[in-house]
Order: sequence, then structure tokens, then C-alpha cells
Amino acid sequence: MHKFQPNVQYNIMEQSFIAYIENSIKENWDLDALTDYNGATLQYKDVARKIEKVHLIFEASGIKKGDKIAICGRNSSHWGVTFLATLTYGAVVVPILHEFKADNVHNIVNHSEAKLLFVGDQVWENLNESAMTLLEGIILMTDFSVLVSRTEKIDYAREHLNELFGKKYPKNFRKEHIEYHKDQPEELAVINYTSGTTSYSKGVMLPYRSLWSNTAFAFEVLPLKAGDKIISMLPMAHMYGLAFEFLYEFSAGCQIYFLTRMPSPKIIFQAFSEVKPHLVIAVPLIIEKIIKKNVLPKLETPTMKLLLKVPIINDKIKATVREGVVSAFGGRFAEVIVGGAAFNQEVEQFLRMIDFPYTVGYGMTECGPIICYEDWSRFKPGSCGKAVPRMEVKILSPDPENIPGEIVCRGPNVMLGYYKNEEATRETIDADGWLHTGDLALMDAEGNVTIKGRSKNMLLGASGQNIYPEEIEDKLNNMPYVAESIIVQQNEKLVGLVYPDFDDAFAHGLKTEDIERVMEENRVALNTTLPAYCQIFKMKIYPEEFEKTPKRSIKRFLYQEAKG
Repeated sequence: MHKFQPNVQYNIMEQSFIAYIENSIKENWDLDALTDYNGATLQYKDVARKIEKVHLIFEASGIKKGDKIAICGRNSSHWGVTFLATLTYGAVVVPILHEFKADNVHNIVNHSEAKLLFVGDQVWENLNESAMTLLEGIILMTDFSVLVSRTEKIDYAREHLNELFGKKYPKNFRKEHIEYHKDQPEELAVINYTSGTTSYSKGVMLPYRSLWSNTAFAFEVLPLKAGDKIISMLPMAHMYGLAFEFLYEFSAGCQIYFLTRMPSPKIIFQAFSEVKPHLVIAVPLIIEKIIKKNVLPKLETPTMKLLLKVPIINDKIKATVREGVVSAFGGRFAEVIVGGAAFNQEVEQFLRMIDFPYTVGYGMTECGPIICYEDWSRFKPGSCGKAVPRMEVKILSPDPENIPGEIVCRGPNVMLGYYKNEEATRETIDADGWLHTGDLALMDAEGNVTIKGRSKNMLLGASGQNIYPEEIEDKLNNMPYVAESIIVQQNEKLVGLVYPDFDDAFAHGLKTEDIERVMEENRVALNTTLPAYCQIFKMKIYPEEFEKTPKRSIKRFLYQEAKG
């Protein structure tokens, strides 16, 4: 297990993450806290009351500090309450992505040795309680009713909850009553199972120092204050959404709107215009979809193309276009932060051209998640920022400015290790505490990090050249009627696997055979832009979207052996 050894600049031993939560509840008692979009709102005092009731269920059920509590469901205010109640009690949270298949959920619940499982109603329909033998109970998050009870204590606790609450707080429940678990920096807070591109994912053990350091970073660089609004659209069971659309905002006294349904561009668009968030946190796919569907088509007209080339009108038009894009995201945000995957170059160039306030960060679950970030006003296009406060980042390369090397980092954000997997921990964190990310990047003299690809995705050309499939895919994804693509190697030749944008193609009157012809034209055009060792030998059309991890990255390993 990796125990973080602070040097002088990391004076975090007296810092407490739970103190952020406790102070925010007391200071923002009468403010709105958690809202289910198009549903009910809980104020900070309501959250505190519900936390107290969950604590009573834990207590009466015999849950002890350090016991594991699993949560699996769509984002919602009760998801947030359950998460906070678990930590403030001193138990360990095991958040599970609701998109995981049932057997994966069963496996994580069993592997983590969770005592209780809190579920959303849609998740519960697919689960089989007899496959999770270690659980003492399963509780529905919508109303905290007991679905499965294997001890009488849980039933008793739920049935007599209001009575127990009344006994404990006979007059009324006030902020003075709040006194939560005192967390220690090295103490385990969360076991977050990675999206898992092999049979089962690994459990990342995040200590309180990681939650504290990520939240402290957000307070240092992000501009939110009590009463500000934010939309939570990334899954909270993933560290990026959890840290920067929930934990920081709750600590800052914000009102968090949960998109409780699948966040399609249409729903997101509508939520932006109604909520007008003060900050937008997103993955590239969301930004790209909104820009490609709602903005770029308006600029593709011959007149517009001509006007964009005229210098004086150009600036006016750019300002108008920028205004349009800003209002598409609600019009009130300080900046848009993009993370989780590589940004499409064409979309990034467009945003740069209109001076749109966006920035790209970099992180991974194992750092809870943040590693690199830079404010949009200083952000270098194409990069993912610089090492964040309290974190050291270096590139393992003889010449980091010109030759890509693996990104390694260390600091208080880094995990303790993988749960019950010391071998994987040793492979990832070296003896000096450096976490090996598996990502390849360059770093310039100012410290800006530019990702070149995943080291495990890197392909080798016939003469030993390094081929980064993501860079070719980025170009291919900008070609006519390509929705998404993967570049794989077959018999030492590169093959482009493409899922076409069928809706767009059919809307333009194309038939299936026309799509094949267009893809061949794309291949020829693409090859003119690539060096000889990166030439695409053939295209293969896929009839449906590629399978993705919950982070929306394509599960490459499923397609590496694709024949055809």
C-alpha cells in the first residue's frame, strides 16, 4: 500500500475533508443544496436531516466505522445524501457506475465486501440479491425503503426511524447538533472501481487526503461561491464528476442540479438555458455534439465562409458566433472545463478562434482525479495544462519537449493502491511514490503537458515507428459521415474501423453502398495527410456504435482482433 510521505510543502496533516462538508452545511443551512432537475429540491438543512437518518439506520444495523457501503444508481439528490452520510459516519463508500452490467455490479459488491448496497430503482430491476451473499441489506435510494434485509436490525431501524430520530432530537434538529467523523489523511474514504476494460475492474483506494487535496485545488482555482448553480451531468460514481460537479460545489455552498435521466444533448441544452450554470464541467463528447449539431452547420454556408475571411467584419462575426456558443451553455459560466478524453482538434480550433473560455484538464481515478490543469486565460491549445498545486508531474523521456514519454506523478492526490491487489499496486506506484499513468506526453519548458496517447494503445510501424492511433482517429472523425472510429493493426497493416453517422448520410439521400464509397474516398483523402508508415490499408464499416466504458472511451480491446 502506498503511504504518502509529505515533504515540507505538503502540510496537509491537519487538513480535514469532512470539515469542508460539516462547515458548508452549518454556514449554508437555509440555502438550496441538491435539486433533481424537474424534481424536488433539498436545502442544506434537509440534507443534514437526511444524513442523520441514514446514520441512525447504520447505527441500528450494526454498521461500524471502516465498513464498506456500496451505492449504485443514476445521479440524484439522494445519491448525494447517501454518499455524504457514509463518509460523515466514518464508513467507506464504494460508488458503482449504474451503466455496469449486473454481473459486474455483483462482482464489485462482493469484492469490496460491502455490508449494505443502496440502489436506484432502475438498477435494482436487473440485480440478483442471491449473487451478493456478503450483503446484510439492500436499500432503495429514492425513499430509503428496505428491499432486502438479512438481519432483523435493518428492518427495525427503518420501521422505527422517525421514532429513533425523535428520541435523539426531542426538541428539534439544529446545526449545533452536527458533529461528524474526524477523518485522518491516510484513512480510506472511497474505493472507486475503474471503468474496467478487462473482465473486471480494479478497486482504487482513495484516502481522505486525496479528497481534501482535490477539493482544496478547486477552491484555489475555480470561482464558485455560495448560492451559485451547477449542473451535474457526469456520472458521480466516476471521480471526475464526483470531485468537480459535487464535492467541491457542496463544500462551496452551491446549488447542484442533477440530470437524473440519460443526459442527451437535447436535455443538456434545455438544462443549460434554464439553470444557467456558473461553471460547466464536461467531457469532450458533450461539447463536440453541441458544437457540431447546433453551431458549425450555421457557419458552413458559402456566405458565412466568405465573411469569416474579411478581417473587419470577421471580428464582429466571431463575436456574434461566440455569443451564440456562450448562450448555448447558459450564458453565465466563468469557463468550460473539459476532461476525461482527448478533445477533437477541429472543435478545439473553432473554440480558440472565437475566444471561447474553455480549458482542458487531465487526471485519472487513481488521483481522485486531478493531475494537470490551467486557467482558460493562460491555457496552451492542444495541451491539458500544468501540474496542479501539491502535485509533481514529470515525463519519463530523455527529451520531454520533443520525445514523448510516460507521465508519472506523485503527491497527496495519489491513491493508497488497488484494493486486495498488491501486485497491480506495485506495477503502478514505484518505490519513490511515483504513480505511472500509462499515458504518453510531451512537456514544454513552461510545464504544459500535451498528451500523445495511451502507451498501451501505441502501435508499432513496420520499421519500428511509433503510431498513435488517437491522432489518426482525430482526423478521421472529422471526415464526411464518420461518427466514430478506431484504428487497429492487422497483419502489420492499419485498418480503420468506422461507425458512420447513418442519420446524417440518409438525410442527404445516401444509400448503404454510397456510404461504403464515401468511406473509401475518406481513406484516400486521409492517407494524403499521413506519413507513409501510418497509411490506412482499408476501411471496415460497423453497423452500430462501438462499446464504451462509462467514461465514454471506446473499449479498444474488444476490437483489436477485429477481422475483416
